[in-house]
Amino acid sequence: MKVLVTGGAGFIGGHVVDQLVGDGAEVVVLDSLVAHSEPPSHLPDAVDLRVADLRDPDAVAHASGDVDAVCHQAARVGLGVDLDDVADYVSDNDLGTAVLLRALWRRRFTGRLVVASSMVVYGEGRYRCPAHGVVTPGPRSGADLDAGRFEPPCPRCGAALSWDRVTEDAAPDPRNVYAATKLHTEQLAFVYGRETGAPVCALRYHNVYGPRMPRDTPYAGVASIFRSALAAGAAPRVFEDGGQVRDFVHAGDVARANVLALGSAWTGPVNVASGEPHTILEMATALCAAFGPDAPAPVVTGEYRLGDVRHVVASPERAAEVLGFEARTSFVAGMAEFAHAPLRR
Repeated sequence: MKVLVTGGAGFIGGHVVDQLVGDGAEVVVLDSLVAHSEPPSHLPDAVDLRVADLRDPDAVAHASGDVDAVCHQAARVGLGVDLDDVADYVSDNDLGTAVLLRALWRRRFTGRLVVASSMVVYGEGRYRCPAHGVVTPGPRSGADLDAGRFEPPCPRCGAALSWDRVTEDAAPDPRNVYAATKLHTEQLAFVYGRETGAPVCALRYHNVYGPRMPRDTPYAGVASIFRSALAAGAAPRVFEDGGQVRDFVHAGDVARANVLALGSAWTGPVNVASGEPHTILEMATALCAAFGPDAPAPVVTGEYRLGDVRHVVASPERAAEVLGFEARTSFVAGMAEFAHAPLRR
């Protein structure tokens, strides 16, 4: 099988490429290398690397010309800094996906298409009210966050809510620019699938971490930000009260989910998660403990970002059922490795 991996020199894309090559696939990587000063040394020699922007129609047409499957990982990631980023996100993620799909359409491609999506399409996760059952809280207000009221209340009665696992059937509710572009990536891909009959799968990654994560950038994931702080001798700064619940899934597991998706016929969205939720403070504490006895303890700051959500915890059931995917790297083992893993500048 010959597979095009967009963004294949990046963090998650690189792990996908490793596993595909290890399984004997022929791999074409299309990557702008904007995050690299030179082609990364971790790319296997057997990879056909095409250095180009995903928005370049000719480069995309040539890279995808004879592939059997496409694994679309390329994207501008993170929440952004503020709305000044909006045009860059839409251009990189929406236009980039559109250029890819147009190239596939012009060659009448009906092979397997797997696209990288994200938990952020859900907005706030799934919540239950003691009186009203499953409810969808609205965005948290700056006044509540300033006052340290971090938990979203029931939108009907104001009661305290408990979080529940969110399934792929939940209504999307993107609450920042990045989330909106990832949802649009899914929607464009599914339109392509309906028009062509190509099987399309969107993998909704939860909080991915692991070796070769980017470091020292506001666009990096929270695990990378904490790990970079420790490497600089500083304490990880935990926003809000640290009680935000997430699912931290290792990059190696995410790569394996992609390979399984490429080999399946499932069409639709799938959560990719460990099934082992933890709070942000628990993650920071585990990372500090694994870093070494002299590591500073995490500091809970009470700071917040309006684009953040409180709790997002995935149901891993569909991934197990339709892809045969279950995470193999435990939280403890993964954090112990990540505390000393190399990061990408």
